[in-house]
Amino acid sequence: MLLEMAADAFGDRVAFVDPVADSSITYAELLAAARTAAQAVHDSGAERLAMLDVSNLAIPVGLFAAGWADVPYVPLNYRLTEAEIDALLERITPAYLVTDITHLTAFGERQGVAFTSRGDFLGMARGGGGGDDYRSMDPDSVGVLLFTSGTTGAPKAAVLRHKHLVSYIFNSVEFGAADEDDAALVCVPPYHVAGIGAVLSSVYSGRRVVQLANFSPEAWIEIARTERITTAFVVPTMLARIVHALEGQESAHMPHLQSLSYGGGKMPLAVIERAMQLFPDTDFTNAYGLTETSSTITVLGPDEHRAAAGSEDEAVRRRLQSAGVPLPGIEIEVRDDEGRALPTGERGEIYVRGDQVSGEYEGRGSTVGADGWFPTRDAGYLDEEGYLFLEGRADDVIVRGGENMSPGEIEDVLLEHGAVEDAAVVGVPSVEWGEAVVSAVVLKATATQTELQDWVKQHLRSSRVPERIEFWQELPYNETGKLLRRVVKERLDTD
Repeated sequence: MLLEMAADAFGDRVAFVDPVADSSITYAELLAAARTAAQAVHDSGAERLAMLDVSNLAIPVGLFAAGWADVPYVPLNYRLTEAEIDALLERITPAYLVTDITHLTAFGERQGVAFTSRGDFLGMARGGGGGDDYRSMDPDSVGVLLFTSGTTGAPKAAVLRHKHLVSYIFNSVEFGAADEDDAALVCVPPYHVAGIGAVLSSVYSGRRVVQLANFSPEAWIEIARTERITTAFVVPTMLARIVHALEGQESAHMPHLQSLSYGGGKMPLAVIERAMQLFPDTDFTNAYGLTETSSTITVLGPDEHRAAAGSEDEAVRRRLQSAGVPLPGIEIEVRDDEGRALPTGERGEIYVRGDQVSGEYEGRGSTVGADGWFPTRDAGYLDEEGYLFLEGRADDVIVRGGENMSPGEIEDVLLEHGAVEDAAVVGVPSVEWGEAVVSAVVLKATATQTELQDWVKQHLRSSRVPERIEFWQELPYNETGKLLRRVVKERLDTD
């Protein structure tokens, strides 16, 4: 429906641009391609349309083709190991999978999956022919399945129904609001909820989207300038690297960049302050949301950024590190461990309620209470004016560069090393990454920091390797044998 509205209103406008492939697609062409691809998906007998690829023109075609074919769209994390990807494919069969040549070679023999390469998929979709309309207008139909990062075990598949996604768009985007020259630079991975939100919101607003498949600060700066980008979204880690790449310059020299949104993790104060100096003509927005809430639920807008940065009132200035206030249609509440609402200023778990909130997982049901409130598992507090401040995850999950990771997963690997007696892993504040992974280890035999770091790297992805490992005589536990992770974190943060 969103795409049909856009194609009817500005069909000749360029919708998406892939600078690597030097290709683009208009809104009218996107609608025709989605209809043709939907027919192929339907004819395959697949019950899911999965995408395992970096950002390219196949992403929006696949998303809208899935809606037209009335099957869930399932973007997969291409950074996972082959074993991890194979386990996810097992859970979504029978599926129609669009992927790159490398993954096609690795998984092309899997039973129950109809494989096609990115090139073949786009060639077929853009070849014409159209297709029947199989879509359901039931708002409760499943639009997207997004796998979480699996920080507490196997990844969960968050269920986002059409009503959740459309509610988010209607409450946050004005139809056709973009001018013909407006252009968005999208560099978040397509398997992230922010990637889904970027496609839907850009289409509904009528904006041209320039896709950056692999982020680097140099590439981001070059594309932003050459494509005269007017709006973009980055995670804090990306903005920190962009700021670093512009070191020594008085300005980023991007007067055309009207707005820059960020989210996905805690933004270091020094980074956002320097970014505002480098982009003096740009409106900054901090967006906080979750997969289970169909993306953004609170925003700290441009006016609040400027007011906080220029204020001498410490309480107002501190709001520059807040997640802002709820979007229309969203309610926020902070509760204690017993589920009771907490007064202003007291830290607890963040609960959210609204039409865009799903809180549902495939095969596990909904975690939304009877009163409509969803427990985010994020910790924080509200100030006197209703600004939300985040203070990490309620369950101590480490958020490094927008990526959630489980301390227990890393601890288990360390404990498998023959020299390790005990281990604790926590996240501490980092200007570059938001949070850095560090560890305290008790040894039973000789080992070095480098040796243990190499050990973790052999068993897990490099992002999970502790940047620093300290060797302690013992770890702190309470009387019931529970590790006092907060004490570990405080000590490692001050060392």
